Amino acid sequence: MKTNPIFRSICRSAGVLVVCLSLSPSFESARVSSPGGQEGAKPYVVEYYYKARWGYADEFIRLFKQNHYPLLKKEKEIGRILQISAVSPKYHTTEDGRWDYRVTIVWRNAEVANDSFDTKPLIKQLFPNQANYKLEEQRRFEILIGHWDVPIVNVDLEN
Repeated sequence: MKTNPIFRSICRSAGVLVVCLSLSPSFESARVSSPGGQEGAKPYVVEYYYKARWGYADEFIRLFKQNHYPLLKKEKEIGRILQISAVSPKYHTTEDGRWDYRVTIVWRNAEVANDSFDTKPLIKQLFPNQANYKLEEQRRFEILIGHWDVPIVNVDLEN
């Protein structure tokens, strides 16, 4: 299965595979056109969990907001992404179950989420100082100790 190039680079940097796919209940009835012109393709939800070294979660999210979120917003602007959201847990859990941030992206459809879209031109446009951008992205992944996915499926509680 192909992964989106934005996240493929993240996965390689973090040394783990990260792809979590599900249909969001709020988008199940949505009808949109896919790049191939197929009417009815459903939005596609991907959830990404990030776990930073203790004491570095604030630095991680600062770098994420500064260097990755603008890229995601650009993809939303051009119509590839419908929605981007992030949450963090209010309380802590055991270390083995701990995560610091969950970023949820609602892609226009599965095809868009898994195509070979080249983000390099967008990155160059958004971050003219490429040397600084690369250093900051390297730092973001140095403080990241975990990045994983949890497949989510809708459960019909009525039947």
